[in-house]
Amino acid sequence: MAMELFRVCLVVVTAIINHPLLFPRENATIPENEEEIIRKMQEHQEKLRLEQLRLEEEVSRLEAEKEALRQVEEEQQQLEAHTAWDLWTTLCMVLFLIIEVLRQNHQEGTFPECLGGDEDELSGLGGTLLQGLPLPNRATLDHFYEHCIRSTTGDATRTQEFVEGFVDDLLEALRSTYNGKTDMELEDFIGVGSMYENWQVERPLRCHLFIPFIPPEPYSFHPEFWCSSLSTPLERQGYGQIKVTLADGNPLGCVCGKAKLEEDMLCLLYGKNRGAWPSSAGCGEMEGLLCSRESSYLDVMQVMKWFQMALTRAWHRIAHKYEFDLAFGELDTPGSLKIKFRSGKSMPFILTPVIQCNDSDLYFILQLPKEPCGGGPASSAHWLLSFAVYEREFLRMTGKALPEGACHLSCLQIASFLLSKQTRLTGPSGLSDYHLKTALLHLLLSRQASDWKASKLDVRLQDLFCFLERSLLEKKLYHFFMGNHKVPEALGLPEVVRRAEPLNLFRPFVLQRTLYRNTVDSFYEMLKNAPALISEYSLHVPSVRASPPPKAVVS
Repeated sequence: MAMELFRVCLVVVTAIINHPLLFPRENATIPENEEEIIRKMQEHQEKLRLEQLRLEEEVSRLEAEKEALRQVEEEQQQLEAHTAWDLWTTLCMVLFLIIEVLRQNHQEGTFPECLGGDEDELSGLGGTLLQGLPLPNRATLDHFYEHCIRSTTGDATRTQEFVEGFVDDLLEALRSTYNGKTDMELEDFIGVGSMYENWQVERPLRCHLFIPFIPPEPYSFHPEFWCSSLSTPLERQGYGQIKVTLADGNPLGCVCGKAKLEEDMLCLLYGKNRGAWPSSAGCGEMEGLLCSRESSYLDVMQVMKWFQMALTRAWHRIAHKYEFDLAFGELDTPGSLKIKFRSGKSMPFILTPVIQCNDSDLYFILQLPKEPCGGGPASSAHWLLSFAVYEREFLRMTGKALPEGACHLSCLQIASFLLSKQTRLTGPSGLSDYHLKTALLHLLLSRQASDWKASKLDVRLQDLFCFLERSLLEKKLYHFFMGNHKVPEALGLPEVVRRAEPLNLFRPFVLQRTLYRNTVDSFYEMLKNAPALISEYSLHVPSVRASPPPKAVVS
C-alpha cells in the first residue's frame, strides 16, 4: 500500500515538472528584458557611485567646516586669552607707573623709609640695611669729634684769613693793568665750599673762591640753561652754554672790522687762524681767543688759558712782596693754586673764574671736558652750573632754625672724614663729599628741627649712611635743587631751575658697572672700618697740630 502510494506521488511530481507551461523548452536564448535589466542595474550602479562621490564630498565639506569651526574657536579662545593678558599687562603698567610717580614724590619729601618712624625703629632698621655693620656709640663719636675735628676750627679760620688777604692783593694787581676796552673785568671773590660752610675736615685745608668776570664793552654774556631744550642729552643735563653777544642784544658780530682799534685789543670771536678779518683791523695777531671755534659760545679751555696767563702776570707784579712762591696745583682742577713756603710746607687753594647767571646766585664754572661716560660733556663749550652759593645759604638759613649745638654739620664732618680715610686706603670711588652733602641737605629738609639735637649725633649719622645706602642700591641720588619743589622759596632759587627735571647724580653708575661695584664695595668697607678707625684716632690724638699759616711778609 505504501509502495503504491509512493509511486502515485512520483508520477504526479514528474508530470508537474515536465509540464510545458511551467518550464518552456526554448531556454537556450537570453530573455529579451535581461539587457534592459543589466542596463538599469548599470545605471543604478552609476547613480550609486555618483551618490557615493557626493556623500564623500559632503563628508569632506562637513569635516572641513568642522575643522574651520574648531580653528575659529581656538583663535577666539587665544584672542580672548591675549585680550585678557593685554588688559592685565596694561593694568600692571598703569599700576607700576602710579607707584613710580608716588615713589618719586615720596622720595622728594620723605625719602627712604628708614627716615620715618621713631628712634628705635631707625636703629633696628639701620642695622639691617647696613648689612649688620654697627656704627660707634654716641660717647665714642662725641669724644672723637671733640678731639679730632672740632679742635681744627681755629686753623681753618686762620687759613681762610691768610688766603683771602693774598687773593685780594692778587686781584688788585690784575685790576691795576685793567683796560676797560680790551680786558675782562674781574669782580670780588666769593667764598664757597666746605671751608665757608664750616664742615671741612680734609687736610690740608683748602679755600675755594669764585672769581666772577664780565666781558669788555660792547660784549655781554647770555647764559643758556640745558633745561631750555627738550633734546638735551643726559650727559649734558646740569650744564649750559654761554653765548657772547653785543650789549644791545643784536646778533653777535665782531666790532674789530668796523672801527680802528688798538693793537692790543682783545677780540672775543676771532683769532689769527680764522682769517675772518684782516690783520690790519687788529684781530689777525690777537691772543686770548675765548669762544669755541666757528661759534659764538664761550669756550672752557680758552677761558682757562686766559685766566692762567692773567694770574701769572699778576703774580709777577707782586711776587717781590712775599717770601713764598706761587705755582699751579692739580692739572685737572682749573684754578688750582699752591703757595710754597721756604720751609717746605704748602697751602693749596682754588680760584675758579665763574659767570653769574642773570641776577641770581647761580654761577657757571669751569670744568674740563670729559668723555660722556665719565660724568661730563665732551664739548668744551658747556659749563657746569654751580649751586655752591645757594648751598651755603641754605645751610646758614637752616642752621638758624636748629637747636643750639645741632649735629647736622658734625654728621657731615664725620662722614667726610671716614670717606677720606677710605679713599687713601683703597683709592677713589664714585662717592664724593658732594654726594655726602647732598644727602645731608635732603635729610635737613625731611627732618624736624628737634631731630638734630647734639644728643642724637649717632642716630642722625646712621640716617645719613642709611640714606646713602638706599641711594646706592637704587642708583638714584637726586640733585637737591634741580626740580625740587620742597626747597624754600625764601632762598630765591630761579623758577627755571625749580621747574627743571630732577637730576640723578648717580646716573653714571647705570652705565659703568665696574665703577658702581667698586663704589658699593668701598662704601661697605668704609662702614666696616668705621668703629676701629674712630676708636684708633680717639685714643691716639695727634700731638702736633697743623701750625697756623705764616703771615705774609711784605717788604
